[in-house]
Amino acid sequence: MIRVLVLALCVVAGPATAEPQAFRLDTERSRVTFTFQFMQGQRRGTMPVRSADMALDLRDIGASRVNVTLDPTRARAGFIFATQAMKSARVLDTARHPAITFRSTSVNGTLQEARVTGDLTVRGVTRPVTLQAGLYRQRGSDPSDLDTLTVLLTGAIDRRAFGADGYPGYVGPRIGLRIVAHIER
Repeated sequence: MIRVLVLALCVVAGPATAEPQAFRLDTERSRVTFTFQFMQGQRRGTMPVRSADMALDLRDIGASRVNVTLDPTRARAGFIFATQAMKSARVLDTARHPAITFRSTSVNGTLQEARVTGDLTVRGVTRPVTLQAGLYRQRGSDPSDLDTLTVLLTGAIDRRAFGADGYPGYVGPRIGLRIVAHIER
């Protein structure tokens, strides 16, 4: 009788450790935005996501992984001249480098306050980057419903570290990043 009870509890409780589960990015609702200093003012731009491969373990965040490819050929920098300059050989060189990739190497912290470290490749140059991340349920959803989530990632890079150093008299070196990703299982 006790063996049957223990076996029943094991089946109901499930495995002791969960494995990362695949999540799909909703590209229509997700946004990758960046900010940059242009002369005396702050400007904002957007860049679409080409693809994303995400596996999240909501019980062991460190077992999660994220691989994302952005499409800089379709990026917008707020106004036409800035967009053209950004795509030029002196900055992103989208003719020779039509993709920007990020591959996570570690995820640490909690679901609400995580650090996602990975390799960012821009213009064929790869550098380590750490982004701050938070994972949130959809507003108004049941607390146990973790099938549809929002991920907020923020951080900054120095564009010069990737060889994107054109137009230094007009554009500052720091690029702020803000990514709002809507994901679902």
